[in-house]
Amino acid sequence: MRAVAMFPAEKQIRVIDRKPPPFDADDQVRLRMIDVGVCGTDHEIAHFEYGVPPVGEPYLVMGHESLGQVIEVGSAVTGIKPGDLIVTTVRRPCGKPECRPCAHDRPDFCRTGAYTERGIKGRHGFMTDEVIDHAKNMHPVPASLADVAVLTEPLTIAEKALVELDSIWKRMPWIDPNAPAEKVEKRGANAVVLGAGPVGLLAALALMVRGFDTWVYSRESAVSSRAAWVESLGAHYIESATLPVDQLSRQVGNVDLIIEATGSAGVAFAALPAIGMNGIMVLTGVPGRPKDVIIDAERVMRDLVLENQILYGTVNAGPPSFANAITDLGRFLARWPKQTRALITGRFAPEAINDVLAGGKDAIKSVIRFNAPTAGTKAATPG
Repeated sequence: MRAVAMFPAEKQIRVIDRKPPPFDADDQVRLRMIDVGVCGTDHEIAHFEYGVPPVGEPYLVMGHESLGQVIEVGSAVTGIKPGDLIVTTVRRPCGKPECRPCAHDRPDFCRTGAYTERGIKGRHGFMTDEVIDHAKNMHPVPASLADVAVLTEPLTIAEKALVELDSIWKRMPWIDPNAPAEKVEKRGANAVVLGAGPVGLLAALALMVRGFDTWVYSRESAVSSRAAWVESLGAHYIESATLPVDQLSRQVGNVDLIIEATGSAGVAFAALPAIGMNGIMVLTGVPGRPKDVIIDAERVMRDLVLENQILYGTVNAGPPSFANAITDLGRFLARWPKQTRALITGRFAPEAINDVLAGGKDAIKSVIRFNAPTAGTKAATPG
């Protein structure tokens, strides 16, 4: 079967032919892969700055943003059947007895760092014709989401941030701590997303459906297609060249929440003075090449203390975030069908992987299409 593989020693990425994975446990599910998204991490892997093959193997099968269709289930599997659409989690537990998060099936909080990640670290990914994994790592997706379900994994970045935000938000005496997370009232709160890439735009959608007055701050022109996309939601767009990031309050008002989705330490730390009274900033990006960043540490510390501010980071996502992402994709499609579908700017054959990785600046989310879904589901064809 076909697979897109990264060979670190050769510094090459190419399509190879490899044997189908063995089906050797009664709790496993075999998937026929449909779509696999290409993200910033894949670009880092393509520059051989990141990505670790499984032990003893010369290559890493890439891809961690997936959509597959079930073709076989083990005898112990319940709740999943052939024909179902599935998205699969990425990170796997470290297996070390001292790691309580992994023992509780939350490797996104792994304490040892010995976790593996499909398509990234020590475990083959999803850019291949067939994938086998344990049923507990899989999430069924309604057929109505077939053409956008590959956005689930990148959306989980914002979803996990918002799950944690709810627990923080409830510390406020005017928030009902007994209200369900999705019912916590946030209307009137201002949220700013830094960056208009796929993660940033998905975060904007997630904030909008939760009632935030949402702003996106990015370097693209105010007359760009991405700015128009943001404003078509009813959100606001700020071109970074027109306003220093530390001056966001001049246009936004009190900044209650900032979600960083740039991967730039310079942008993130320059934005710290913009956090408002009782405000929160969430870091989701991982900087690439090392670069010195100068900050006014005394001001940062003073503001964090005197203005009750919170700064936290979030990585990967566990099962609750995947479930929330699937639910939210349905909400996005119901409210903004055109804009949600527009986030996927092209589907391409596996053989085009190097062209996709070198792709144009206008692309938002490029997708590698391995197989079309079978009858009864709807999804776009390769571009």
